[in-house]
Amino acid sequence: MKSRKSFPLRIDPALYAELEAWAQQEFRSVNGQIEYLLRQAVSRRRGQQPPSPPADEPPDASAQEDR
Repeated sequence: MKSRKSFPLRIDPALYAELEAWAQQEFRSVNGQIEYLLRQAVSRRRGQQPPSPPADEPPDASAQEDR
């Protein structure tokens, strides 16, 4: 099995509650959700952007739906 690095994480309780709720919605543990988000951030930083939306959909359509 692949080893993992353990470390303490100091995080604002309100942010932790948000992560916990989000993790529950996606059927993950909070630890799994944090790892998922960190992997996404690292991929984006490396320039490995997720596929763009279809040409007939404006890029910010999902942001407008949330409002």
